[in-house]
Amino acid sequence: MCIIIQLKLNISLNYRARKQFDLRMSTMVKMDFGGVQEDVITRKEFTVTQAQSILKDEVVATIGYGIQGRSQALNMRDNGIKVIVGQRRGVKWDLAIKDGWVPEQTLFTPEEAARRGTIKMFLLTDAGQKEEWPNIKNGLKSGDALYFSHGFSIVFKEQTNVIPPKDVDVILVAPKGSGTSVRRNFVDGSGINSSFAVFQDATGRALERAKAMGIAIGSGYLFPTTFEKETYSDLTGERGTLMGALAGIIEAQYSTLREHGHSPSEAFNETVEELTQSLIRLVDENGMDWMYNNCSETARIGALRWKERFRLATKPVFDSLYELTAAGEESHIVLERSKEANFKQKLADELNAMGNSELWRAGATVRSLRPKQSNKE
Repeated sequence: MCIIIQLKLNISLNYRARKQFDLRMSTMVKMDFGGVQEDVITRKEFTVTQAQSILKDEVVATIGYGIQGRSQALNMRDNGIKVIVGQRRGVKWDLAIKDGWVPEQTLFTPEEAARRGTIKMFLLTDAGQKEEWPNIKNGLKSGDALYFSHGFSIVFKEQTNVIPPKDVDVILVAPKGSGTSVRRNFVDGSGINSSFAVFQDATGRALERAKAMGIAIGSGYLFPTTFEKETYSDLTGERGTLMGALAGIIEAQYSTLREHGHSPSEAFNETVEELTQSLIRLVDENGMDWMYNNCSETARIGALRWKERFRLATKPVFDSLYELTAAGEESHIVLERSKEANFKQKLADELNAMGNSELWRAGATVRSLRPKQSNKE
């Protein structure tokens, strides 16, 4: 009898493993990324209808109605997924009501939403996740899924204490853009690209849940990663070319031009306006080389020569940034600063100083002078 039971168990486990393998292979396509073959999922291979089928018995609880939480919740609701929102009373609570979420029906406290949901979308700030985790953990039931859009809390669990129980799935879908873009691209029908990962598969369904959630929130395509790789690349990117390095280089060039007698408008036009209104759009269309080929010969020769100097100068900075990120130094700073009593005011003061600088006040005037699109008959 024991042998028969064991055989049935093995058949069941093998079937589940085979089903997961078949699902993984049937929804993946190989694509060439600069000569490297990678697996990718698009809405053609994994449709919204398939996502709806996989999630039909789930209640997705969006914990936090911030930029990502709001956008992902609205997209999923529009895609026919059963969604509820968990949010503290206040400005965002009122915004949720304005967006059509109904108190005690689809809008609850974070604790109550976590209790009711089967997939908990943990979309608070990284510091907020650390603070709220004990309450959310109490709402986890065996077989639930814990969903993240950033691997920070899991990767740096020694700092955040976010350690999920072993009987829940832990999954990630990380849109490659702000929540504003997630919603805007969904509304216009294009979608945004996202990475996805499984950290813990307790049910045997973690992979299909992650894929279904990725498509349901409006992703254009999904590419696999790990919690660690997503976290390290995300923190490096934000501090690097996406925000930190970009702002620093802009400020440096603007200052140099101003120190040599160029007017604020000229310095801004040559530093920011041409970048955002012309060149970066050409990069977006067909790549950096295409942008170069659509500029003057003088610009191309000079840019190619100075590109190497900037690369050599900044590569050690990026190496240091990545090393400190992987070592947990950057996450430690984030969590420590977030605990300061006057943190929000300090952050607001820093951002106000940036906005009130001559550079960005000059930018406001330049933007106001952009020609408006004419209405042609």
